[in-house]
Amino acid sequence: MPRPSAGSHHNDKLHVKKGDTVVVLSGKHRGATGKVLLALPREAKVVVEGVNLVTKHVKPSATNPTGGIEQREGALHASKVAVVDPETGKATRIRKQIVDGKKVRVAVASGKVID
Repeated sequence: MPRPSAGSHHNDKLHVKKGDTVVVLSGKHRGATGKVLLALPREAKVVVEGVNLVTKHVKPSATNPTGGIEQREGALHASKVAVVDPETGKATRIRKQIVDGKKVRVAVASGKVID
């Protein structure tokens, strides 16, 4: 088996999933909350609704005949976001536990099951 390159991720798992409500922990968008629109485990990045808006120049196409300049959400590194605790509404870490024979994610702060 070939050795992975220096920049590759050995474990392509994230602590967040599409649809999770997260809070941004660091960077210029610190404190912002939003829903995860897209999770990119291979790059260890997530796209969060309304956070890290970037300007994109779009060429005209069949679906968008005028083209123009659009605002879109850019990807953030997954380590910059934390899941919002369903009980307190604050950022929390995630623990995985087996509940009723099923592996689920649990909020460390409150102990509530997230999925």
